[in-house]
Amino acid sequence: MRVLIACDKFKGSLTATEACEAIRDGLREAGSSDDLVVCPIADGGEGFTESMVTALNGQWQSCESFDALHNPVEARYGLLPGASGELTAVLEMAEASGLRRIPAESRDVLHSSTFGTGSMIRGAVNQGARRILIGIGGSATNDGGAGMLAALGVKFLDASGKELDPVPASLVNLATVDTADLIDLPPVEVACDVENPLLGPNGASAVYGPQKGASEEEVGFLEGALSRFVQVTGTDEAAETPGAGAAGGLGFGLMCFAGARLRNGFNMVADALGLPAQMAAADFVVTGEGSLDGQTLRGKAPMGLALLAREHGKRVVAIGGLVDPIMKECQWFDVTFSLESFGLGKDECMFRAEELVRKLGGEVAGLLRHWEDE
Repeated sequence: MRVLIACDKFKGSLTATEACEAIRDGLREAGSSDDLVVCPIADGGEGFTESMVTALNGQWQSCESFDALHNPVEARYGLLPGASGELTAVLEMAEASGLRRIPAESRDVLHSSTFGTGSMIRGAVNQGARRILIGIGGSATNDGGAGMLAALGVKFLDASGKELDPVPASLVNLATVDTADLIDLPPVEVACDVENPLLGPNGASAVYGPQKGASEEEVGFLEGALSRFVQVTGTDEAAETPGAGAAGGLGFGLMCFAGARLRNGFNMVADALGLPAQMAAADFVVTGEGSLDGQTLRGKAPMGLALLAREHGKRVVAIGGLVDPIMKECQWFDVTFSLESFGLGKDECMFRAEELVRKLGGEVAGLLRHWEDE
């Protein structure tokens, strides 16, 4: 019997790799002699790079970069060798420009930028990357990708020709965007799992600005800065594209100036990892993430995996730290297991997540044996 173990992260407790390995160890401790295939998965958010590097035997590469407030940081990304020897770079914008990098008391979205993300892209190009895959979840920014572009050679100028800082506080004075020194870029694909446009009530500023610390007044200012960016560059149609508002408009900047293609994050991961073929070869599938809830059903990685499993007629077991009752009612997961079943508080479950997930792996082993005997 071949079991595909493909989990996303248990946020704050386990990486996707650690979660998969805990389930595998639990199955083995329960006496399973099955072929247990570990394949960590992700969507476009945190864990995107790790899943690719782990599954495809990539190499980690470190580079000097900057957080959203331009403080120096060391960031890392993955390099994946292709069959012909060409390198693909895999990176997450949150590694440099993410909200997790900025303490709550220091957040200042008007003066935050994606410059660090651009520095990572430049570093990958300098390392010889001939293709770039980038996940754009978890941003601390709302600059339309201006900072990223500045790091790649684009200049933002006011009416007098003075170069502006590529942050929303300055972009309201934008008069010209000079792309003459933009570096040559390889094909760029963006893992994007939201469909927000850049502007308007469903846009980057209105929907995500408050999550990054913006007040109601600041949300209006941010909207004005991005509107000015669109007006100056004549990119109204691109601004309306689903996903343009992702990561504070980074999706917009990558599309308009880096020729990027926006893709569903899980589908990008699935293609890179060869998940359809792995699914076809498996008898049963085990997946999971920290919280199995309504967001899961709206396109998170375990849901993407479950849909793929259904296409191949495979049964799916899901393990979650928390499992919303809605999951019991949906048709996509045959059985769900929850760390809540141990009767412990949330903090203790998170602290002991590896141990508890391993124990649930043992329970899954019994279920799979029952299914195999049917």
